[in-house]
Amino acid sequence: MIRYITAGESHGPELTGIVEGVPAGLSLTEEDIAKHLVRRQQGYGRGGRMAFEKDFATINSGLRFSKTMGGPISLHMPNRAFKKDDAGWPTVMNKKTEKEGIEKITLPRPGHADLVGAQKYKFDDIRPVIERSSARETAMRVACCSIARQFLKHFGIEIGGHVLRIGSIGFDGWDEVRKIVDPLAENGAEEIYKAADKSDVRCLDEKLSAGMREEIKKRRKEGSSLGGIYEIVITGLPVGLGSYVHWDRKLDGQLAQAIMGTQAMKGVEIGLGFESGHRPGHEVHDEITYDQNNFKRRTNRMGGIEGGMSTGMPIIIRGVMKPIPTMLNPLGTVDMETKKEEETRYERSDVCALPRAVVVVESVIAPVIANAFLEKFGGDSIEEIESNYKRATQ
Repeated sequence: MIRYITAGESHGPELTGIVEGVPAGLSLTEEDIAKHLVRRQQGYGRGGRMAFEKDFATINSGLRFSKTMGGPISLHMPNRAFKKDDAGWPTVMNKKTEKEGIEKITLPRPGHADLVGAQKYKFDDIRPVIERSSARETAMRVACCSIARQFLKHFGIEIGGHVLRIGSIGFDGWDEVRKIVDPLAENGAEEIYKAADKSDVRCLDEKLSAGMREEIKKRRKEGSSLGGIYEIVITGLPVGLGSYVHWDRKLDGQLAQAIMGTQAMKGVEIGLGFESGHRPGHEVHDEITYDQNNFKRRTNRMGGIEGGMSTGMPIIIRGVMKPIPTMLNPLGTVDMETKKEEETRYERSDVCALPRAVVVVESVIAPVIANAFLEKFGGDSIEEIESNYKRATQ
């Protein structure tokens, strides 16, 4: 099974990742990973750091002649801001000796890991929490998970996402979105992200894209921030990934965990999701048909998952990202040292990170799907898995 771990801090010298369980014989290059790292850095409403930091992950093990060897794959990504930033980070994040005169950060931000993290690990300074909980870590997560995306693509499984709503601006209903997205998905979910990437807010509607940009401008002037809602579609899946037998093997549960384990995510739904609670059963469940030796669904309001298993229809996942807690216009907090009420301090940040977060979520669900696929058709090499898959689906 594919597993990955990341290490590193936001302003440390580099991010590191290790991916294990990738079968031997998968075609892979650093450029395959780089394309999604580039996508992660694009989008309207980004902060200052993105302006000078260009991410690239170097593969230092597990690859020979652009093919995986079955062993752990190590990835390294320098934090280019470490040298170029003028805020003195090499000093405050010194790994050897604590130097005198370094200011402690003791004003935790509401809505962030700052206070709880400091309480948990007994820090008198929230800097260690800021450094590791930062969304900067998602750069390496995208790099690691892009390997799983490459594995899925080999078997015709594609992932693509787009933005549904930023703040008050967005699509109104399920059917409105399906008219735009479903035709794209017929040619594979990557067509969705390619179309969405043409918009700097990753929205598939030009008028809504313009409205979202104006909403971001408005909140930037106010010194506030914005979150929103996105949709991820997965195509090319066979029937029966996941399980109804054990709670922890349900595919929708595993997908939700991967998404909720990503910074700033506050909700997930599959298919109609919460809207299902507003509709009668005849407007929720997908009627079953049979055509050309295959069972099919007339609609896909269940989002491609029934009973914790893939139905063969595209999987449709929606999630919500909260507004970023770092804002120019401060909120009230309490100084951890003096216990006095103060206003939060400003750290350089985005106004709205949702367009980039879509790429992160596309990525983190890839190992979930890849592992469900491997559980059903697995082997030690791509050649063996191809044989198992072909035999099982003929």
